[in-house]
Amino acid sequence: MSENGPNIAQKSPYAVAVEAGTSYWWCACGNSKNQPFCDGSHKGGAFTPREFKAEQSATLYFCGCKHSANAPLCDGTHKKL
Repeated sequence: MSENGPNIAQKSPYAVAVEAGTSYWWCACGNSKNQPFCDGSHKGGAFTPREFKAEQSATLYFCGCKHSANAPLCDGTHKKL
């Protein structure tokens, strides 16, 4: 992780088919090998995963750059990095 923020996993979102009623734990640190979801790589660091509970089944775009103001979903911030 950088001193100023999380590592950028990729400069584009991850398209994920989510299921209604299911909780997903989005990686906030950028170090997970299971992007965009947490694999425990944050342990001991400043970042913690963020829970996202799907209200309906759909394809959503999870932030890959880890800088979205709408985290865990993409808001286009990656285009400015």
